[in-house]
Amino acid sequence: METEPGVDLQQPLAPETPPLPHSASGEVATEQDLSELAPPARPARHWTPRRVVVTPAALDEAHGQRIVARVESLGIEVERLRSNRLTGVRGETERETYARAKSTLAVVVSPPSRRRLQPISPSADWRVDLAEGCPAHCQYCYLAGSLSGPPVTRVYADLDGILANLAEYVGTGEVTSRSAYRSDEGTTFEASCYSDPLALDHLTGSWQRAVEHFGAWDAPVQLRWTTKFADVDPFVPMAHHGRTRVRFSVNSLPVTRRWEGGTSTLEQRLAAVRRLALAGYPVGLTIAPIMPLEGWRDHYGELLDLVARAVDGVPDLDLTAELITHRFTAASKAVLTGWYPRTTLEMDEARRAVKRGKFGTTKHVYPKDVMAELWRWFETELATRLPGCRVLYWT
Repeated sequence: METEPGVDLQQPLAPETPPLPHSASGEVATEQDLSELAPPARPARHWTPRRVVVTPAALDEAHGQRIVARVESLGIEVERLRSNRLTGVRGETERETYARAKSTLAVVVSPPSRRRLQPISPSADWRVDLAEGCPAHCQYCYLAGSLSGPPVTRVYADLDGILANLAEYVGTGEVTSRSAYRSDEGTTFEASCYSDPLALDHLTGSWQRAVEHFGAWDAPVQLRWTTKFADVDPFVPMAHHGRTRVRFSVNSLPVTRRWEGGTSTLEQRLAAVRRLALAGYPVGLTIAPIMPLEGWRDHYGELLDLVARAVDGVPDLDLTAELITHRFTAASKAVLTGWYPRTTLEMDEARRAVKRGKFGTTKHVYPKDVMAELWRWFETELATRLPGCRVLYWT
């Protein structure tokens, strides 16, 4: 009998009573201000992994111990591994492997390569990873082509070292550090490339810790992350000092309802946008992936109107938009159709143009005329319906 190949896993939280947020003017809000401006949201949807494991190396880290304590306080059993390899993930079929991996959380130490930050154009100067993997079930998931092996969600126990490592990158980078258009953001660090913070933070507290770190960091820096979830209550009272921009991944209702399984509703996300904006956070929209479905102008018009309603009356609103059209690779299509064999998502190479990357990669994108039509519409309608929103990029 063959031994199942293992999955290599080795490749302080916010204070209990954090200080109240600062407004754009620098004044500290009161509890009464917050309750009047942003009433408590409905109970958030929380992921509960079926299996949680922790490696020996992760248990040596203070934050790893905090994660374990937090998870166990939620009544979830934590399995302490004897080595840095995880077994019991692969099933008899690809779909079974997917299901097992998607329900597993692994607390690990990040690979050394994660400390050598990589540029992440056009979003930010640098990519900083606090975790890898996501428990949501988006049928267009770009992680399908970016991460290898079963999609186990890994969270990094060496958070304090990851955050301390960022100081040497201040003033460097090519996206915002040297951009006249975005220089007000300072050196930017993107912390959601390979994960969704609000899907995981109730289990780890890692992004709360990061917001706290940037809030106390008196330097021209900004933490950035994006999410499809709405559990922002722990972040509302934090002393972020405007150094964290939280963006919400939003889409037209047909896309959100059809292909974004396991996430918060669009309405819940927009309520969360308002709640954070009222707490003084810079906020943003990641409109992605944009798809020219039948009636797309009406559907995206509805989306922009819902956003306008959500941010109406927010004082000193700082709102940005990042616009990303749908694309896929041959590898990601193969993985996604294995994960979601009944998907109705359009991934027809014959209807797409080929975009070649600088490292020889190829992506299937919409033809130039479709892209141009989409961009013209969004450029016009954003200016009309959300005149205070600044578009950072289109791709």
